[in-house]
Formats: sequence, structure tokens, C-alpha cells
Amino acid sequence: MLNSYRRTFEELEQVASKFWPTELSALEARLSVIPLLLETQKQFISIISIETPDLDGLFQIVETSVIPANLFLKHLVILSDFGGEPLQRVSREFETLFPEGKLNYYWRGESRVYTFQALPNLKFSNQSLHIDGKHLAKPHPLDALKMDAIALLLFGGAHSSADAKVTSALAKCRIGDYLGRPAELADFVERRYIWVSRITGGAQANDLGQLAQKFVAEYIENHLELDDIDIKPGGCLPGVTHTDSLTGRETSFDLVVTDGSKYVALEVSFQVTTNSTIERKAGQAKNRYEQIERAGHRIAYVIDGAGNFKRETALRTMLSYSHCSVAFSRNELGILCDFLSEFFTQRNMRDKR
Repeated sequence: MLNSYRRTFEELEQVASKFWPTELSALEARLSVIPLLLETQKQFISIISIETPDLDGLFQIVETSVIPANLFLKHLVILSDFGGEPLQRVSREFETLFPEGKLNYYWRGESRVYTFQALPNLKFSNQSLHIDGKHLAKPHPLDALKMDAIALLLFGGAHSSADAKVTSALAKCRIGDYLGRPAELADFVERRYIWVSRITGGAQANDLGQLAQKFVAEYIENHLELDDIDIKPGGCLPGVTHTDSLTGRETSFDLVVTDGSKYVALEVSFQVTTNSTIERKAGQAKNRYEQIERAGHRIAYVIDGAGNFKRETALRTMLSYSHCSVAFSRNELGILCDFLSEFFTQRNMRDKR
């Protein structure tokens, strides 16, 4: 029965992914590296938490780690907030910053020296370090240029220089302070990624939402075994309008699935961090559901992500005013296809009587 597809908050939470599933992570890498970094965050912390006597010891650990060297380096870049342009600046001004070609720093009560291996002959860039979106999709081993970058990001802020401009330019590069201190490191990483997610989230929220919608649309197209079904992004349902519209303007939905006479609206939301969008949709849920019911249509939600589940009251409201609700995974989207197939098949059978 169609009623069996409506989930409670507790039922949906049991099957939810909460964090970006691998299906989305692979596609989303072109837009943002945050899911990949979050996915490997524990491994990164375990590596940098190991007690090592010096940088050579850390390099040996990185070389044998399950995390590729370029991904390890990307973690350091994000945590330091010292990426493309600052790294290129170090290359351009290398002789001013490091006139002896050496990084002189103080660590664990001792003065240390790291001699740059590739700089200044080679230059820092996201491409040369293999930390741009294209190269992060593939593992790249540790090389001399990556070693230089790792040393800089870890201890650049501790570089001894009489020039205040040099000290200021490298101030962010102090991740080495957390080496071998797992509790403090874990706290720093967590706070840092919350900050990074906020910075990147606003600019990319629309792109990520579109990506999730596209994935759902393609899954339905490939797995719904019915003829003459059309999937319309941003589509409308006949007879369903905005309540505040004096002109009877039709309401648009993330996706609309139709056979030309019957319609199912799909709302897709995957929020890892909290977002007010779900509050707005919850406020509209009751009126939309009642209009959709009167018109003989259906509405379903594909909803997941830790951020959405933190808005428990709003999510409970949306689930109570839905005909079908599923989480974001292939198994769950298979349930959505079952719901769609049952709805369109039953309607067609009634129409033929």
C-alpha cells in the first residue's frame, strides 16, 4: 500500500547516511573537496598524531599511509588556510623569505633546520602539488616538492627571521604545534572544518543541491521500469499554487515525475551542516500536501544529512505531510522507485476501469 512509504523521524534516521555517501562524494569532488577531507579526517588525524622525532620520520609515515601524499597535503593546506595564492607567493618570494634556502624553526625545545629540496627550482601551485580537484581524484606519491610544502605548512610560522614581514607572511603555517598531540589536534581539526564548511557552504550550496537532484533524477530514469515517464527539474503540479500568490502562480518543486496525466513532486535535500532551508520547506509542507492531495497527485521527500536531522521539529513536520520519504542511498532510492511504480500503475489501472 502507498501509505507504507511514509516514514517517521525515527524510521528515517535509522537508514540515513548522515554524511555524504560515496555516490555523491565522487561526483562532488569537482565542486568541493570538503566531503573527501571529512571522509579521511580520522586517518589524517591518526597520521599526524604519531610521535615522530623529526620531519624525516613523518615523511616515512606519510609514504606508507593509506592516505595518498597529495591528499595528506591537501588536509594541511585547508587546515592552515594557506592555499593556492599564498603558496605561489612563497615560490615568487622564496629568496626573500628563505635567503639561505633553509627553514629554521624551533620544535620540542630544540632548534631545527629543514633544507628545501625542490624550491626554488620548482614552483608551488595546486597543479604541481597535485592538490587541485582533478589531481585529488587520483593518488600521487610523496616527492621533493610535496616535502617542501609539508615542511612549510607545519613549521613556516615558527621560522626564525628578523624580518617582521617574513614572520607575518608565514604566520598561518603552524600545524606542527599539534604534532603528536592527538586530543588537541582533533579539537582543532573539528573546529577548522566547521569553519571551512561555513565558508564554502554558502557559495556552493546551490551547486551541491543541484548535484543531489541530478543524482536522484538519473537513478529514477535508470531504474523505474515504466514507459513514457518524464522527469522535470523545477517542474510544477497542475492545480498546486503558492498560497501568497494573487495570480495563482504554480509552485515549483526540485523534481516532478509524470506520465503526462499523473504527477509526483520530489523534494531533495542533503545537508551535512545545519541550514534554514528545511525550516522554510517545513512551513510550507502542510498547505502543499493538502493541495496535492486534492489534485490527486503525490509528494515524496529524499532527505538526509546530519544538518537536516538536527532540525528535528522541522523534519518531523515534513515527514508527516508526505506520501513517501526516503534517505539518500541506492537502497532507499530503490524504495522511492517502488513507490513511483506503484502509484503510476494503480492510477493507470483505475483509469482503465
